[in-house]
Amino acid sequence: MGSRLELANAIRALAMDAVQKANSGHPGMPMGMAEIAEVLWNHHLRHNPANPHWFDRDRFVLSNGHGSMLLYALLHLTGYDLPMAELKRFRQLHSKTPGHPEYGMAPGVETTTGPLGQGLANAVGMALAERLLAAEFNRDGFDIIDHHTWVFVGDGCLMEGISHEACSLAGTLGLGKLIACYDDNGISIDGRVTGWFADDTPKRFEAYGWQVISDVDGHDFNAVERALTQATARSERPTLICCKTVIGKGAPTKQGGHDCHGAALGDKEVAATRANIGWHHPPFEIPAAVYAGWDARARGAALEAEWNAKFAAYAKAHPQLVAELKRRSAGELPANWRTHGDAFVTKTNEKAETIATRKASQNAIEALAPALPELVGGSADLTWSNLTMWSGSKVVSRAGGGNYIYFGVREFAMTAIANGLSLHGGLIPYAATFLTFSDYARNALRMAALMKVRGIFIYTHDSIGLGEDGPTHQSIEHAASLRLIPNMEVWRPCDTVETAIAWIAAIERRDGPTSLLLSRQNLPFQQRSAEQIKAIARGGYVLGETGGEPQCVILATGSEVALAVGAQQALSTQGIAARVVSMPSTTVFDRQDATYRDSVLPRGIPRVAVEAGVSDFWRKYVGLEGTVVGIDRFGESAPAGELFKHFGFTVENVVKVVRSVL
Repeated sequence: MGSRLELANAIRALAMDAVQKANSGHPGMPMGMAEIAEVLWNHHLRHNPANPHWFDRDRFVLSNGHGSMLLYALLHLTGYDLPMAELKRFRQLHSKTPGHPEYGMAPGVETTTGPLGQGLANAVGMALAERLLAAEFNRDGFDIIDHHTWVFVGDGCLMEGISHEACSLAGTLGLGKLIACYDDNGISIDGRVTGWFADDTPKRFEAYGWQVISDVDGHDFNAVERALTQATARSERPTLICCKTVIGKGAPTKQGGHDCHGAALGDKEVAATRANIGWHHPPFEIPAAVYAGWDARARGAALEAEWNAKFAAYAKAHPQLVAELKRRSAGELPANWRTHGDAFVTKTNEKAETIATRKASQNAIEALAPALPELVGGSADLTWSNLTMWSGSKVVSRAGGGNYIYFGVREFAMTAIANGLSLHGGLIPYAATFLTFSDYARNALRMAALMKVRGIFIYTHDSIGLGEDGPTHQSIEHAASLRLIPNMEVWRPCDTVETAIAWIAAIERRDGPTSLLLSRQNLPFQQRSAEQIKAIARGGYVLGETGGEPQCVILATGSEVALAVGAQQALSTQGIAARVVSMPSTTVFDRQDATYRDSVLPRGIPRVAVEAGVSDFWRKYVGLEGTVVGIDRFGESAPAGELFKHFGFTVENVVKVVRSVL
């Protein structure tokens, strides 16, 4: 087998060769963290390359995802199904080795990283998931859920505000199986970070309540080994290992500077690096002895076999727990889920309540959560405004498990942590704040949609209807903005029944996240037939007709559906037949077949859309001949009723606008 230095140099060689071939990428970080990676992956990380989805594996997150060739090299060398041909196609169209690690592309990639700091927050979510599942499923003598979450972070990750949010919460919760290795090389794209990042990082993390291991020589295998061993010896606090490294280690003229951060080294420097580190092999060629030194398949198989034997004994002692864990780890809903959900919708329809949809959402959680023990969530310090707590809520603390998380005022970290909870498996997360503050979380929402992970994001106070708090808190562009994110399913229900169905759709969705936009103010219950209730799940449906062929169509969502119904009734007295279409989810409606869409929105009939938000979004539904009752400026501070009148959200104005297009 190759020496440890040869094993580390294999990472350096693969990183510089792949980046050079692509003429694009970031060779500096992989070359600088090679020794740290060798110690972790060969001597501490519990994983099985033959089964990347082994449930009790350690999770590894590359938060400084620009150094993706470090991860691809590790996956290839240790025996994952990532052949050399894919490393040669680094950053090329349809390869399994994109420029930044992408969840679902290469086996062993636990999350998509690249937007700095989010991988660290994802790792907090994964470590929290391990804690919660262990508290629920482990029994005396059976630590079935017992693994670490490891994360590599760089200066950029720690500069990002999300790292402060996430690491503060991780320390508060005492997530002792979370271990971060900080690549302290002092370099970012613009050069030496001392001019813009002079934080005392060890003291900062000590203040969060982390164990900090400082001044570790990141190129000394023994020093790194001691640090990792110390980190795993304690479990009451998360650990930050501060590793002093040289970016681009081995490149004779570029190491230690920003020139090797985000660009190919160049043929001359690559050749010089080969000579400097003693790597006398052609590009992409790895000696058999080096492969043997990295091969983790036998060790991984033994680790999983040991766990499987323990799991078999656990199954005999606790068969019901095993059945539940298998169901949840597979992402499947309970066998009686559909019956339970249908019964809740029926009961909601029978009650016919006029309440705020945020309250209807709380009713949904109260009704659905008892049948869904994997549902875990919380709010960004707005529990009693978002109405996210229910009677079975058990608050998560450093003392143990639970199902309700006080995230604090940390919208961005909350969302990325929820992504980590989902990525870990076994849990369905929900997270809540005011709709306006979805802006704080937007990039994590984008990442959830990009990764196609299941998550439920509750956004209350969805319009000028929140009133006196004023324009800083009133959502104008936010509904449209969320609808523009590919693969983000957005629901803005108009009453209790639509809210119930939106919640069920969000829970059942396995290929992406869902945002629920909910009102602060009470909204009237709408009467529907059984056929109409069924049609809600299609995203848009005919809520009301006044008889005969419609002369116009009024589309609306959320609180404005009641306005559309009122306008329809007023128009009827004037001899004008109007159709009301409730469209709680444009994203779902747009996926329906053309025949259904045309049946709801007949061609050739004037259309008017009504939503208390930006108007441009609705142009694709009303066309050039239609119009929109919307709001294209920021709001005002005043009681909600006065604001709706001021901005033209009245039955009288909707009638006026409809008549203008006839």
